[in-house]
Amino acid sequence: MVFSWLQFAVFMFLLGGLLFAGGPLILSALIAPRAKGGDMGMPFECGMRPHGRAWNQFGISYYVYALLFLAFDVDVLYLFPVASWYPEADGLFAFIEVAGFLSVLAVAIIYFWKKGVFTWPRKIS
Repeated sequence: MVFSWLQFAVFMFLLGGLLFAGGPLILSALIAPRAKGGDMGMPFECGMRPHGRAWNQFGISYYVYALLFLAFDVDVLYLFPVASWYPEADGLFAFIEVAGFLSVLAVAIIYFWKKGVFTWPRKIS
């Protein structure tokens, strides 16, 4: 098999990309300081030593709100390509599709509201 200049260039770019991605990883494994114990195993909180119950500071409600935000945020991101395509759409079909998508989002928000997901739980001592 004879290599052409194009195949050689592709091979060199592949090798360069692998070195560019893996080089820092290998270099840091070789020259990074190795320290065990002390502050290395502690959680990092704004550069200060944690005090109290450092691992149990946040309730699960923060994570529920974060997941809901991500779910609705990703759904709303689908509206950007639709908004750019909408002026070139013909007829009422595009409007019905967008209205259906927005109604599904509205029904999901109403469902979560009725289930009490958006109410912040009071701290029980």
